[in-house]
Amino acid sequence: MVVHPLYGLAMPELGWVPSPGYVLRRHRVLAWLDRLPAGRRALEIGCGAGALLHDLGERGYRCDALESSPRALELLAAAFGDRDDVHAHATPGDDWAGRFDLLLAFEVLEHIEDDAGALRAWVDWLAPGGHVLLSVPAHERRWNPTDEWAGHFRRYEADGLRARLEEAGLEVVALECYGFPLANLLEAVRARTYQRGATTERAGATAASGVERTVETKLWPAQTSPVGQAAMIALCRAQDAFLDRELGNGFFAVARRRQA
Repeated sequence: MVVHPLYGLAMPELGWVPSPGYVLRRHRVLAWLDRLPAGRRALEIGCGAGALLHDLGERGYRCDALESSPRALELLAAAFGDRDDVHAHATPGDDWAGRFDLLLAFEVLEHIEDDAGALRAWVDWLAPGGHVLLSVPAHERRWNPTDEWAGHFRRYEADGLRARLEEAGLEVVALECYGFPLANLLEAVRARTYQRGATTERAGATAASGVERTVETKLWPAQTSPVGQAAMIALCRAQDAFLDRELGNGFFAVARRRQA
């Protein structure tokens, strides 16, 4: 396990490294964490290998993670098994109501058929005034074989996502369209590698989508080279210039639970 100064937590020896798309999203997450009020307790839903939990711990949060993928739980145990500030759960706790100052769910909501019901449950776990950081794939017109491979039910439009968040009891602070131009290009390349109908079981696809990093692990030496790092820094900055335009392939939302 390594903590890279640009990419964060990585476990190349276990076959998991941060993908370029994750790095673009992490760039926005860290920017917003620096702007939000300091909190004590954080919950990440669908945390995958748990790389962001390390970043949260560095900012003083005690973290819980809700994750059902057996492979992800293995990676979490390898990364955090000896720490008492990170706890992984396969099912929600009975005492979670109003418990968390910050809730994170990245590329999760599109995997849930009843997304409205899921959001209501998540908001119930937030303390009044607590914040949600959330991302979903953007634009119905961009549906492609990668969505089917990953086990998605849908992609989102900005107005529809905003409505879902508000109906669940959240006040939307910011709604960004991130990923342009790199993530758009990568998504187009991935779409060509998956055939429609190749995924037959949605739950299995969902479990694999956050931890399958075969290609990324092979490319990790290039990604961490001086040229690779310089390119990623430039692409993160390029993304920031287009957040208020719907050119990216993902939406990143920041929302606050309304006070009772």
